[in-house]
Amino acid sequence: MKGYTKLAVAVLAATGVGAGTTALAAEQMGVSKNEIVIGTIQDLSGPLAGFGKALRFGMQMRVDEVNEAGGIHGRKVKFIAEDSGYDPKKGMLAAQKMVQQDKLFAMVGTIGTAVNLATFPTLFDKGVMNLFPLTAARQMYEPLEKLKFSFAAPYYNQIRIGVKWMVKEQGAKKFCAIYQDDDFGTEVLKGAEDGLKDINMSFAEVTSFKRGATDFSAQVAKMKSSGCDTVVLGTIIRETIGTIGTARKLGWNPHFIGSSAAYTDLIHKLGGKAMDGLFAMHQVAVPYSDDSSKNLRDWFAAYKAKFNEEPGLFSAYGYVAMDMFMQTAKKTGPKLTTDSFIKVLESTTFSRDMFGSPEYKFSATQHLGNDKSKVGQIQNGRWVAVTDYLSQ
Repeated sequence: MKGYTKLAVAVLAATGVGAGTTALAAEQMGVSKNEIVIGTIQDLSGPLAGFGKALRFGMQMRVDEVNEAGGIHGRKVKFIAEDSGYDPKKGMLAAQKMVQQDKLFAMVGTIGTAVNLATFPTLFDKGVMNLFPLTAARQMYEPLEKLKFSFAAPYYNQIRIGVKWMVKEQGAKKFCAIYQDDDFGTEVLKGAEDGLKDINMSFAEVTSFKRGATDFSAQVAKMKSSGCDTVVLGTIIRETIGTIGTARKLGWNPHFIGSSAAYTDLIHKLGGKAMDGLFAMHQVAVPYSDDSSKNLRDWFAAYKAKFNEEPGLFSAYGYVAMDMFMQTAKKTGPKLTTDSFIKVLESTTFSRDMFGSPEYKFSATQHLGNDKSKVGQIQNGRWVAVTDYLSQ
């Protein structure tokens, strides 16, 4: 730069003029000549630690595969995972650390509605994307925001479809509901109410419980006395097992149907034979070592060899979310910025994969990639898909 003063050189470098790759690093946080920095916030020490660990492993597996193959346009992916303990305040602090210190390009696959919502102000203030969170809450894509994208069919949509399927295919005539008294449970309840309203039906009985409850005998007795033949579950894992287990002990055996929050391999692993017959909505399928897909069997074996434990549903979720990031970043090309990444993501269709995922598709006006769900049922101690994707 002959003829320039030291001050002029400094100004040119700061503005990126003639700075080449240095300009990219200055202009786009989290992207340098050799590296892309992405992160996730998981529950690694709280009530969903089993899920959080599996999610992190699933994402790490995909990151390692990409890096071992040379990275993305010559850049290796640096993957950072922080613990929230399923506490929104800890999640917010983790997001602040990752944005300020780690200079994050994107957040991928963070678990939990409350934790995600707590991180949004920090992420969006610095122009950091929140991609494919592990929650089916509508706030993950509504209202429309440039920096947030969700791939999970909302709980509301899932169960609205599910109750109508139960009437049509299982002959359900009288519905009850038990739900967790919070945003999640209310979302499931509202979806079921509207689904029944669509077919001129309503609940015979509705009961609730506080988060953390362990005794569901009063709620089950109340529903049993109403004579309903089908129970909608606004429950997650422990509450699903507790409700169904209590009903079985009372000799009451209605149909049970839950959202994707009740669709996990932990239900039948922890609840045992009593969980047989449970229906739940889902997208990505629980992986099993003897799956009919050779690709999935090979993936299962590779995961087990890498982490010394078998993968579960959330391992698959993590892998799928990270793979969608990788596909988009690769398609975006060497000039990777938030704007260029979003432009590609909003015009990409992701094909169905070995996990049975739906076709995901985003647009400039729709940041939810899919609103369809399958119905699965626990049969002889394992989840079996009993439908393909259903829509309203």
